[in-house]
Amino acid sequence: MDSVCVIGGNRYFGRRVIERLRDAGTAVTVVNRGSSPAPEGVRQLIADRDDEDGLRAALGDHVFDVVIDQVCYTPRQAASARRVFAERTRRYVMTSTIEVYSALDTTVPVTEDAIDLANVPVRMDLPWHEPAFVDEHYGVGKAQAEAVFAREPVFDFVSVRTGHVLGGADFTGRLDHYTTRIRDGLPVVVHQEPRPSSFINDREIADFLVWTAESGFTGPVNACSHGPFDVTSLCEALSAAAGAEPATYTTGPDASPFSFDRAYAMDNGRAVRLGFVFSHTADWLPHVLSEALACV
Repeated sequence: MDSVCVIGGNRYFGRRVIERLRDAGTAVTVVNRGSSPAPEGVRQLIADRDDEDGLRAALGDHVFDVVIDQVCYTPRQAASARRVFAERTRRYVMTSTIEVYSALDTTVPVTEDAIDLANVPVRMDLPWHEPAFVDEHYGVGKAQAEAVFAREPVFDFVSVRTGHVLGGADFTGRLDHYTTRIRDGLPVVVHQEPRPSSFINDREIADFLVWTAESGFTGPVNACSHGPFDVTSLCEALSAAAGAEPATYTTGPDASPFSFDRAYAMDNGRAVRLGFVFSHTADWLPHVLSEALACV
């Protein structure tokens, strides 16, 4: 693997992906809107992926061994990328999400075949151009994007269904929500019966994406550390890391991030059988939470 194109993802674990590839001697090209510079030693092409003609023009005659798409959220974006990269790469890795399973409720960790991409309805007519709609239908948009790539593939396609990513450098504000409330002694809003889900840390998902890019398998693959947990376990670990009083809870309509009213933990067995070695959440959660607390 000599050349990789990374679409978006120039911060958080996406930046780790770029730097790992670069440091391994891979020629890395980042395609984004230019809101932040690429790391040193990485070529940057400025384009808006929603502007298909502009994206095609920015890419010019560049070709790549692998494309890693960090910011594909809708079937429209998938269809456009499929057309643009059909003759530019042999392998396409899409960063998907555990949220494709969010409509399920099962005590058994879900495997990749819980979703049949051949039968996922693809609705190009929905208002995918509206950010609020995309945010509200995040898991649905990701599943439909996977389906577009998987049907009549024009390159080897992999969808990496990531667990909920935790890292000290999380820019989403989800961990900060907890560190602030626990620091200030405020109750955490949760569901009546919070259910467990699957997680992975920012370093491990970066390693997984690089490993996937270098591998030869295709299809969907679940990526999560061993050891699902629920929101109360997260709060207990954070209280311990902060040396604070145990968290208190209340219920309400606006539950905190990572509080779920249905269980959809993932089975990572396929990735394990393919050769990836996952850590256990207990191995890294205290360190991640200490990093988050240091940023408060």
